Amino acid sequence: MPLSRRALLTTTGATALFTALPTNAQAHAKPRAPRNTIRQIPLQGAVNVRDLGGYRTYDGGRVRHGLAYRGDHLGKLTAADLTTLAGIGLGTVVDLRIPLEVQYDGADRLPAGTVPVARPITDNGLFGQLMAAIGSRDPVRQEEMLGGGRAAAFMSDVYRTFVTDAANRAAFAANLRDLGDPARGPVLFHCTSGKDRTGWTGYLLLTLLGVPTASARDDYLASNTIRAAYDAKVREGLKQGGLMQNPDLIVPLQEVRPEYLDTALDQVRASYGSLLRYCSVGLGLEFRDVLALRERLVLGA
Repeated sequence: MPLSRRALLTTTGATALFTALPTNAQAHAKPRAPRNTIRQIPLQGAVNVRDLGGYRTYDGGRVRHGLAYRGDHLGKLTAADLTTLAGIGLGTVVDLRIPLEVQYDGADRLPAGTVPVARPITDNGLFGQLMAAIGSRDPVRQEEMLGGGRAAAFMSDVYRTFVTDAANRAAFAANLRDLGDPARGPVLFHCTSGKDRTGWTGYLLLTLLGVPTASARDDYLASNTIRAAYDAKVREGLKQGGLMQNPDLIVPLQEVRPEYLDTALDQVRASYGSLLRYCSVGLGLEFRDVLALRERLVLGA
């Protein structure tokens, strides 16, 4: 039910706001056709950087442009990319990668004046497993590690940790609080590919802002379209370089899939009963945190 701005300022409004979070049935509903244009930031050294603004909310508002960004790693940015990011006035960049990923791809390159925040969220060993499989150059070992649905199952395990791991929950909560803090300036949060840890953060943010579930899911799934050409080149490079005979084994690790998101939502239901309780109990978000997000990031109501 649409929430008025006045309702948000009352205790009753607090309850209404949190109960506006989707039910499990809504969360698992088939996504509708996208109604929002993805605002990708064109960069030479990163593929999946985009502005989360523009989404309509249940109560007639719209997510503000230029304040919340999501992305993949920024370790390969060019001088031109730095100029582009300087132009959008980034205040804070939150890096969700673990140290092994940073070591492999390099620390973020950021415009002058941007505050870096290292906030690693575990990938449940995914990056190390992937590097070990590729580095072995052994097609039999690679099949044993990644074939037969094992890669997709590993991804589902990663998504469960978004709910079950206390340190991960604390990191997601901190991300959301930063996004609601005007002192942070425009915030960009990212991991390596900008699709899983970043995708869950984006899904939670849009949902808490009152964006319909279908649109939040569309944003999550958009990484597949945005990353498709780049990921195909990676697979071709692995094959041409003699590292993998069957690089399609890594497709489940490169993609986001509805079942991955649903795995996290199923774990939310199993652990907390609802997304409401996951946010309030699991993440420890209070009404003032959610209100700060909406006051800062939602235009009109």
